[in-house]
Order: sequence, then C-alpha cells, then structure tokens
Amino acid sequence: MAPAPLLQLSEISLTFGGNPVFDALSLNVQPGDRIALVGRNGSGKSTLLKVMAGLIEPDRGARVVPAGIHVGYMEQDPDLSGFETLGEFAASGLQPEEAYRVAMAAEGLKFDPDRPTATASGGERRRAALAKLLAEAPELMLLDEPTNHLDIEAIAWLEAELSQTRAAFVLISHDRAVLRNLTRATLWLDRGEVRRQDRGFEGFEDWREAVWAAEDEARHKLDRKIKAEARWAVEGISARRKRNQGRVRALAALREERSGQIRRQGTAAMALDAGQQSGKRVIEARGISKAFGARQILAPFDLRVMRGDRIAFVGPNGVGKTTLIKMLTGEIAPDTGSVTHGTNLEVAVFDQARVGIDDRVSLWDALTGDPGMRVSGRADQVIVRGQPRHVVAYLKDFLFDDSQARAPVGSLSGGEKARLLLARIMARPSNLLVMDEPTNDLDIETLDLLQDILGDYDGTVLLVSHDRDFIDRVADTTIAMEGDGRAVTYAGGWSDYRSQRAARDEAPAPASPAVRSAPGPAASGGARASARSAGLSFTERHRLEALPQAIARFEAEIAKLHEYMAAPDLYATAPARFAKATEALAERQAALAAAEEEWLALAERAEAAG
Repeated sequence: MAPAPLLQLSEISLTFGGNPVFDALSLNVQPGDRIALVGRNGSGKSTLLKVMAGLIEPDRGARVVPAGIHVGYMEQDPDLSGFETLGEFAASGLQPEEAYRVAMAAEGLKFDPDRPTATASGGERRRAALAKLLAEAPELMLLDEPTNHLDIEAIAWLEAELSQTRAAFVLISHDRAVLRNLTRATLWLDRGEVRRQDRGFEGFEDWREAVWAAEDEARHKLDRKIKAEARWAVEGISARRKRNQGRVRALAALREERSGQIRRQGTAAMALDAGQQSGKRVIEARGISKAFGARQILAPFDLRVMRGDRIAFVGPNGVGKTTLIKMLTGEIAPDTGSVTHGTNLEVAVFDQARVGIDDRVSLWDALTGDPGMRVSGRADQVIVRGQPRHVVAYLKDFLFDDSQARAPVGSLSGGEKARLLLARIMARPSNLLVMDEPTNDLDIETLDLLQDILGDYDGTVLLVSHDRDFIDRVADTTIAMEGDGRAVTYAGGWSDYRSQRAARDEAPAPASPAVRSAPGPAASGGARASARSAGLSFTERHRLEALPQAIARFEAEIAKLHEYMAAPDLYATAPARFAKATEALAERQAALAAAEEEWLALAERAEAAG
C-alpha cells in the first residue's frame, strides 16, 4: 500500500489583483520526494511554495497535511523582531538538547550565531532562517532559493546535508548544479499549470522543449482549421441561402479556444554593445597586494588581462574577490605593486548589492535618471546603444509591462531588479564588463540568454559567481582565492579548476598493477597518479578520475532496482511499473558495462605509458 502524501493540494485557485496565478492546480508530495520547482521569474513559484506552507490562503481548493506531519518553510525575509541574536532566532522552537543542530548549521552555512539581529545583513538573516529550518528537521522542507548569499563551500555543505536527509523537500533554485545533484523529480510551473516529471532536473530542458514543440504543432493545426472554417463561412454564403449554424457555432468555439490560449513568456531582448575596441592588453597587474590591519587579503599577485578574456573569481565569502576586482579596475589602490590599464577602456559594472538602484524611484526614473544613461532630447526616450528608444518600449525588452514603468523599484522581485540593472548596463557601450554575482535571482531561461550574450560579447569579462555551472559555461580562466592572501590562476572554468587543484594537491604515487575488476574509490587514486605520468589528455585524466564514482552510482542504482523488482506481487499488481523497472535495469547494466570498459581502457593506457 502506497504511503499517504505528506502534502496534497487539490483544485487550488488563486488570484492577485484580478490576474489568475493558479487555476484548479493539484499536486502531491510523497515521503522521500526530492523535487525541483522550476519556472520563469514571475510565474508564481514562490507564491506556490507559500501556499504549500500554508502561509497564503487560496481563493478555492484544499490543502491537506496529515496529522503529525511538520512542513517547514525557509523564509526569504524572516522576521527577527524579539530575538537578540541570529542563534536565538534559529534555535527558537527547539528543545534545549536540540540546540546543537543550530551550531552545526551555522558552521556549515558560515554565519555567527552570536551576531546581533539589529546589525545582521540580509544574507546573514537568510542563512539563519535556513539553519532554523534544517535544525527543526521537518518531514517536508520547502526551500526558496536557499543558495542565494551562500559561497561555494557553503553550497557544497548544504548539498551534502540535503543529499543525506530522509526528509522530502521542494527546492526552488537557479543553480543548475544544485538542481542536478539533488533532485529526483521536477515540478514545472508554466502559465498557471503545474506539470510533473519523475526525473530530476537533468532532463528538464529536453522535456520542456518537447512540450513546447507539441504546443506549437497543436497551435499550428488549430490555426489551419480556423482558416479553413472561416473560408467556408465566407464562401458558403453565396452558395446557400441558409448557413449551417452548427458549423458557424463551431467556428466561434475554435476562435474562443485560440484566443484563450496563453502564449509563453518570451525571453528578454538583451544585447551588449562592446563599443570601441579596447587595447589588446586590458589590465596589467604586477605585485599587487592588500591587507586590512593584520588580515592579509592578497599577497603579491601578478595578472595580465587580455582583450576578450573571460575571467572568473571564486572563493569563500569575505576572502577578497570583490576587493581584488576593485583593485584591477582602479576603484581601490593596492598596498604594493601597480595596475596599468590599456587604452579606450569603457567599464560597466553589475553590482551584487544593487547600490546604484534607489528603491524609492520608479523604473522610468531609474533609467532616465541614471547618470550613466544618455537621454535623448525627449523626456520619454533614452539612448540605447546609439539609438533613441521609448522608456516603456525598452523596459518591455526586459519583460516589464506598461503598468510597472511608474511603479517603485522597491516593488520589484529580486529577479526583476537584476533585469533592471542589466537594462541599464546594456543600454550603453562597454568593452570591460564587471559582473559581481549576476546570477542571483535570475531564472534559468534568462541565465541561458545571458550566457549566450557573454559568449558573443567582443569585450572582456570579469566575473564573480558562486554558480558553478554558469562559471563552467562562461569562463576561460578561473582565479581561486584560496585564503591567507593566496590567489592562484587556473585555465578553464570551475570543473577545470577543481580537477587541476586536485592533481596539484595529490602527492605523486607509483603506478599500481593492472586491475581487472571495476575500480572502487581506493583504486581511483592509483589511476590518477598513473594518468598524470602517462601523458593522457586533460579530458581523459578528468574522465579517469570521475569513472569510479560513476561506476559506484550505477552499481547502487542496479541494486535498488533488483530490490524493487524482487517484490513478489509487483508483476501481478503493477505490470507497467515492472516493465519500466526492467527497462531501467537494462539501461543501467549497459551503462555500467560501458563505464567499466572505458575505465579499463584508460587505466591500461596509463599503465603502458608509465
């Protein structure tokens, strides 16, 4: 007998300001579910999570949570009034013997439990709210962008915690790596409808494209049918004294169906203009260093930035990434050394703190009042990449509607504020783009577009980000701030940096004898040592290191499938599930065999060359 759902929403309808957010929405969350909740900015993901948490009452429908089930929700903007410190807030509601969980979470998430709430930043408040949720250990966790304001080390800690938890969770995130690593099912919220696929985020984009292709085909067929019926309605008048009223009514129904279809939200019409070309050498830094008191931020460091480089800066929060970039751009002077800029530099900065945007002004004034924006002779136009554009038309390029033009910036969501900042940056030419945490709050479709734009940009990019997938897609060089003032340059993106650092940190080991069975974790160390001495390509070395973990994963999945199929009544009671499990078992057995063959081939080449 299947277990009862932890949470059930039935026929939920909700309207804000006369606009429907959901209509007759139904979904279940089962024990053990690990669900990615995805959708465009503004599609209602956070609202749906609040409905699931019981914080928003729907207009119609029912929310059912069985007795004894605790549903926990991570608040985006937690109310800390009445609490002296972040730790006191995070431990509220816990028994004294459970308070140690807060200390553990605070260490992993990197915030000080003794920090007074009055002086805590927004990021620290959110980390305290996340620690509170983890310490409470509910049966179902609802997580809305938990990785925002976390550095890569804290994200890795959170991934480890969520991968080991027995609780179910629903996760909203823009971080592809987090979604791929943690989720086993996907809820896609699209135009008020929730679709579910019992696969993790890895398969989401192919699924989305298939759904959209089917929609486009159905819409095309409907348009053809309407045209054919409309032609009959016009031409049939001269041939018959009376119309076939049934067909006339059917035509009206087709037109009503077509007009009722909700078109997909487009992507922002973003573009970058590199303007005049900078000199070939953009920045030359020699022996630059920085310290604040006794704390060494950067030991003497050299860097040459050439035109067209895409350089990512990675490391824990507070290690000095933004400080290094400000030294490179001339905003902060180094304690030692020199920074030389090339010719014709035009710098545009995406600031993670959004300090250049006043929440009190309207979107209109945020554009026309920006000293970096050029305003045409008309008060309702701005100059965008050399051409006059109406303010509202330009805002529409970034998915804002007419009603938002005069709304205050403070009414925008985090993703909308990020799009507004991008609109300001992209209106003017630049050939050096500094992007400090640009991925926070942006939806996946906008991140895809931003990645493509940066790929086509003729200028130079300096990027600070904790989004590992985005770094892999954009960066050709990674500078890792490794603590104690050390900054080390690596070729490639995040995955390349991790592989090169692992190879650097490992002590050389003698080549091990040939192994004729599937490698376990212990075998991978010898294989890596052999690979380094064998002259394998970087990609082959990386593959040889990754294969033991892939093999172990396939073996675990095969064992689970065997256990599942061993149920004596499965074939009789659920033949479709049995068939699906059989197909999955065959796929994983084939993948395991291929992975073992690949590992043996690479290991033999490494041994022969060693």
